Amino acid sequence: MDEAMTAEEQAIKKNVLSRMKRIEGQVRGIQGMIESGKECQDILVQMRAVRSALQSANKLILKRYLIKCYAESMENGADPKDALEKFIGVVTGFIEG
Repeated sequence: MDEAMTAEEQAIKKNVLSRMKRIEGQVRGIQGMIESGKECQDILVQMRAVRSALQSANKLILKRYLIKCYAESMENGADPKDALEKFIGVVTGFIEG
């Protein structure tokens, strides 16, 4: 792992990668369910599980962003409002310009 990463950042990275591998397996499982003609209800339950897992991974990635990117912006003398607007743009997909 990157030596410049803090222990917390490394733990987040490891956790997210683990979750993404699990999600990948779940998605392959859903594909198999569809191919084999499983009931829609069963497929939708698995889809909900994937969506929930993605949301959990997203929260961890947001945490890492705040720890690393936002904090670094502040340490490098960025305008707090600009750094916050950039963060909001990343989270919402809405970037003024």
